[in-house]
Amino acid sequence: MEQWKLNYGANLLENGDLHFKVWAPLAKTMFVVSERKEYPMTCTSEGVFELTLPQSYKIKQYRYKINDNARLCTDPVSRSLPQGVNGPTAVYDPHRFKWTDTHWKGIPLNEYIFYELHVGLFSSQGTFEAIIDKLKYLKDLGVTAIELMPIIEFPGARNWGYDGVSLFAPHHVYGGPDALKHLIDACHKENLAVVLDVVYNHLGPEQNFLSQFGYYFTDHYKTPWGQAINYDGPYSDEVRKFIINNALYWLTEFHIDALRLDAVHAIYDFSARHILEELSEKFHEQARLLNRKAYLTAESDLNDVKIIKSKKQDGYGIDAQWSDDFHHAVHAYLTKSDREYFADFGSLSDIAKAITDGFVYDGKVSQYRKRIFGSISKNFSGEKFVHCIQNHDQVGNATLGKRLGNLLTEEQYKIAAMLLMAAPGLPLLFMGQEWNAETEFLYFTSFEDENLAKSVREGYQKEFNLDHTDTFDPQNEQRFVGSKLNWNELKLDKHEQLLGFFKKLIYLRKTIPAMANGPKDMVSVNFSEEEQWLVMFRKDEAKSKILLIANFADTAKTISTPLLEGTWKQDLSSNDSQLDVRSPTIVPPTSAFLFSK
Repeated sequence: MEQWKLNYGANLLENGDLHFKVWAPLAKTMFVVSERKEYPMTCTSEGVFELTLPQSYKIKQYRYKINDNARLCTDPVSRSLPQGVNGPTAVYDPHRFKWTDTHWKGIPLNEYIFYELHVGLFSSQGTFEAIIDKLKYLKDLGVTAIELMPIIEFPGARNWGYDGVSLFAPHHVYGGPDALKHLIDACHKENLAVVLDVVYNHLGPEQNFLSQFGYYFTDHYKTPWGQAINYDGPYSDEVRKFIINNALYWLTEFHIDALRLDAVHAIYDFSARHILEELSEKFHEQARLLNRKAYLTAESDLNDVKIIKSKKQDGYGIDAQWSDDFHHAVHAYLTKSDREYFADFGSLSDIAKAITDGFVYDGKVSQYRKRIFGSISKNFSGEKFVHCIQNHDQVGNATLGKRLGNLLTEEQYKIAAMLLMAAPGLPLLFMGQEWNAETEFLYFTSFEDENLAKSVREGYQKEFNLDHTDTFDPQNEQRFVGSKLNWNELKLDKHEQLLGFFKKLIYLRKTIPAMANGPKDMVSVNFSEEEQWLVMFRKDEAKSKILLIANFADTAKTISTPLLEGTWKQDLSSNDSQLDVRSPTIVPPTSAFLFSK
């Protein structure tokens, strides 16, 4: 079987000629327009237009003209938009970048420790290249994969990335395609995997020309963010191919190690074969042909294990999914928040179930949703779930920019971190979490369409019941500037010491087998709601064992631990004190202790 290659868009042929191919069933005529010259395309099959221009034409950039429309359109498969969504597509040779990562074959999924970051905020420069300067820092921290929030072309210079309009073009402000490849190549040199957040449930509205070409969208379904993508209606075969091509494009041309599929609950498809199943099959097939370990993770608020079930189990075959229940359980218990979905959580029993089962809501009634919610996940290993105590959504939306560490005491924050790293799920850190960055992470945009900017501003302020001031205007550039990480904070003792704590915690996660294995039958949790303590016990087939003892109360507690034999080592504590591991033991207020054997 031949490896996949991208045949759409503008592709340089071996002889130097330039071949254009675009799906445009809504067009009667199509033209390539470059330097005010028009070149007619030929309809070679139903809705597909093609054209080959000799090398001597020296085409550097282009747009498409559909029928007699005066407004020129951007190629749906643009590899490079150096002037942004309002500019022409640049002809880009994907083979011109010289990779040096031939040694890299990827890492096993159970070794993933994610570090989610926003390219524009992670450094003062806000570029792909600037991240390279921080790779040694990330390597020393101990994470094994960086996860980039969406990086495709979006309107303006500032955006979370979820309103992108050109799926194949890395954002020009971040540095464009070569700079992204340079970053990925450098990551692989440091044995760091790279995960890319992609959005296949909708596309942004500004300068989005797809509906001029074909039937990319449908009105049969609605998403909270824009028109739903047409996965099961008339002409949807080519739309599905378009999306799958995008996933394979990142895997093949950019050597991406994993994709995080945004909000798959808003991907509507009632075909006999769901798009996620087809995408998963094609993605993993291409990874095998490339001889690489590559994965798909998905964000879903359905608590549905069908997403991670294999095809043989009548599932979609996605490798792992984000499990919000772990975050919600820990957040609600420690902050006492009961707003919206946090109202369903708030007890130690929720935390315990998130650790031992995965989904807290696995077929029981959700008061927030006013119905039975979720499916049973206990039989799925921990590496099928991504856990966090904060991420871009939970910081930027749930707490309106405030980081968890700024809502808790330092002791509480350390306990949350220890729970995250000791639980069976794959841990994810959000940039700056490891030193409890004091900068907020706010929602921001830079739409150039004034009407759209006004609509987004009013919608955001209404959704969160905010004052109609510049402070709460996503278009306000200061919200972006103020959200940039302040690396100078690491010069302060309190941040440096917390960073050291996270480094030690991650090191333990990577070196103690019982702390990193996934099977749920090797973990048990005891707790007391009244006394406010929790004890987690985990073991491994190689006879490795860990014990986490956490006291959430502001007074010392006498806690019974499992019957322990042999010699146990205290690896870490939240307050730098020593604890007698014998049962029962007196645990200081608001503290946690990790032991191993």
